[in-house]
Amino acid sequence: MANGSMNGPARRASDRGRYGRLSRELVLASALALVDREGLSALSMRRLGAELGVEAMALYRYAESKDALLDGLVEALYLELEARLEAEDEPVPTAGPAWRAGLHRIARATYDVCLAHPQAVPLLATRLLAVPLARRPGAVLRDHERVIALLRRTGFDEATASAVFRAFTAWLLGYVTVELRPMVDNPDETDPAFRLGLHRLPAKELPTLRETAAALAERGGPEGLAAGLDALLDGFTGGSGGGSPSAASR
Repeated sequence: MANGSMNGPARRASDRGRYGRLSRELVLASALALVDREGLSALSMRRLGAELGVEAMALYRYAESKDALLDGLVEALYLELEARLEAEDEPVPTAGPAWRAGLHRIARATYDVCLAHPQAVPLLATRLLAVPLARRPGAVLRDHERVIALLRRTGFDEATASAVFRAFTAWLLGYVTVELRPMVDNPDETDPAFRLGLHRLPAKELPTLRETAAALAERGGPEGLAAGLDALLDGFTGGSGGGSPSAASR
């Protein structure tokens, strides 16, 4: 779509803006930067066009609708994930205990991308809930392929590999979502209780939540991600913590 002609009667808006001629990569990078700064509610074709110095109509050459633009942001996140994994310059593990290392590596890179772009993370749920498998961006599909192929090479059969893939994806995206949930009620407060807004929680109705709120406000970090992932994978390997699927998992 990015290479189509601009000479047709429907293409009246110029796509040459303050950064030169647009490209899909530039449009998506600018959209992601806008969302990083101001959140998803700030993103519109008109606002993005103003950022790039072009009419909003010029953007429809690169994203045919607002939904397509949001799908493009999901694509941009997964392209960044690919770039992070490639920059590590490590082969994907294919046998033995290294299959766990492969999943940990993917999980940690995904976690880092999400924490770098927290305002865009909700799209990983909302857009992928709306888009069927075959219509997802190529970078998303390559991520699915990466995980499932790793599991199949390790020795999981098709059904178990699918189950592990679903569990891995659910844990990873769920963990990131919990990490990014806002907890601070008033960032200007220095007193921890008022900072968290504990006075807003009824003491008689929610005593345990009030007591635990300070601990909940602490992020689990990469260590919590890794510990939870290992506990999850133990369920598919009979708690062996090791390299091969257990007989019960096959």
